[in-house]
Amino acid sequence: MDGKMGEATGHQVHIIGGGLAGSEAAWQLAQAGVKVRLSEMRGTGDMTPAHQTDGLAELVCSNSFRSDDADKNAVGLLHQEMRRLGSLIMAQAEPAKVPAGSALAVDRHVFSEGVTRALANHPNVEIVRERIDKLPIEGMTIVATGPLTAPTLAASIGEAAGMDHLAFFDAIAPVVHFDSIDMDKCWMANRWDKIGPGGGEGKDYINCPMNKDQYQAFVQGLLDGEKTEFKEWETNTPYFEGCMPIEVMASRGPETLRHGPMKPMGLDDPRTGRWPYAVVQLRQDNASGTLWNMVGFQTKLKHGAQVELFRTIPGLEKAEFARLGGLHRNTFIQSPKLLDATLRLKSAPHIRFAGQMTGCEGYVESAAIGLLAGRFAAAELLNQRITPPPADTALGALLGHVTGNLATADYQPMNVNFGLFPPLEDVKKKQRKEAYTARARSSLSQWVDAFEMN
Repeated sequence: MDGKMGEATGHQVHIIGGGLAGSEAAWQLAQAGVKVRLSEMRGTGDMTPAHQTDGLAELVCSNSFRSDDADKNAVGLLHQEMRRLGSLIMAQAEPAKVPAGSALAVDRHVFSEGVTRALANHPNVEIVRERIDKLPIEGMTIVATGPLTAPTLAASIGEAAGMDHLAFFDAIAPVVHFDSIDMDKCWMANRWDKIGPGGGEGKDYINCPMNKDQYQAFVQGLLDGEKTEFKEWETNTPYFEGCMPIEVMASRGPETLRHGPMKPMGLDDPRTGRWPYAVVQLRQDNASGTLWNMVGFQTKLKHGAQVELFRTIPGLEKAEFARLGGLHRNTFIQSPKLLDATLRLKSAPHIRFAGQMTGCEGYVESAAIGLLAGRFAAAELLNQRITPPPADTALGALLGHVTGNLATADYQPMNVNFGLFPPLEDVKKKQRKEAYTARARSSLSQWVDAFEMN
């Protein structure tokens, strides 16, 4: 398609991309009474390197939305703010929830099916399976195609932006069949035995212990293992620190992994009563508990090398893998230079961007920017005053990262974190996180009240 959408389609906003951001934007608009056309490429025969289904809001890198602690964690606070604003993504996470300690994790298929069903049943949403190759030249549009935007559309975005877009790598962690794990060598526990929002007994992770010799041999295996070759268009593309391949972490020093994804702190091995030298953790990946993903084990090792090396981990000697790790390139734009405060493209204000392409990182963050894009678009159409959320809320802090006055030459993807919030100078360090969240809740309430009075 050439991207020009006529009046005959009956929609008021065209959303390109049915991932978490596009789905959330569509929901926010539809709930405001706006007619939406949601275009999704998957389902037409086209597929990205990472997706496996044509379901909306499919999760590919992890099944975790990370911490659900709204008092001491920035992403947990973001969860709470999104729930307050009627988020579809957060609503559908509830029936798909699986135990994951203090994190919010979901069954991938249940979650995607719930989002797809909710949007398909909404009278204001039309889901169209089509590939859009060019940005629409007219009509209000939200581009939420995500980090794996099709090359033709990516080229159109680069042309409209007047500059090249940037790219980075994102890696996928392996998934193991539970019945192939030797539980005589592993044990189930959360770090420090914490009990999370998914319930359970504080035993949501499978822990595979390593002694010093096993750990050192494993690290050497990561360094020596055969890696996938970069394609020409992936050369010199920087990694995002939050999704670093495990072998890249290992190359930074022999102890790096023991202070990262393989840290043993807070995990008492019931066989010894002590912390192991290192630990590999697996987190439940589906509601039935038949699949478990290796936490932090995103990798670009070749598949054969992965199987050989990961079966040296105690408890995984006979592991059967439902999915092995992989690597793909992500793209994002230099949003602080290109977008205004309500996510509109300055050179073409009828177009908004949402999701990971804006330079936010993470499922929840992508959905949050989609939520804001949808609300901003609805307010514009309904002639309401558009006011971005306060900078001291999680939504506002994340939006500030995307659209703020940053040094665009160094602009990189970012998860929400308290470092993005306006500082609190007169609060003791131990009380600072609770102070951030309390301030944010007060500010969000005032913003919501003012928004709803428009």
